[in-house]
Amino acid sequence: MLTEIHPKLPMRNKHVTREFYATRLGFEEFGSADFEGYLMMQKDQIQIHFFEFKTLDPHENYGQVYIRTDNIEAFYKFLLDKRTPIHPNGPLEIKPWGQKEFSVLDPDHNLLTFGQSLK
Repeated sequence: MLTEIHPKLPMRNKHVTREFYATRLGFEEFGSADFEGYLMMQKDQIQIHFFEFKTLDPHENYGQVYIRTDNIEAFYKFLLDKRTPIHPNGPLEIKPWGQKEFSVLDPDHNLLTFGQSLK
């Protein structure tokens, strides 16, 4: 029955969010309509939607998304080549639960964790 999920995360500034996801993570804007206060970005089969929250305090934002990949090493290198800051507490490493993971914070402190199963 369920086929996809498109998380919705808060953003303070649509231009800043669009620029970060495009230049730092390799996403592209999805759709042909430009909705005020709303943004949709996609990379490969992943879509993330954003809603405007101008008064968001990034240090009180707990937005999080876990994104699975089938080639974490290549994606990690891609981000390093683009000088995308990796979360200081989330470098690429093997976790005790059998995943290889790393994390990135976007400009609004939404935590993006990328993971690949080792099994």
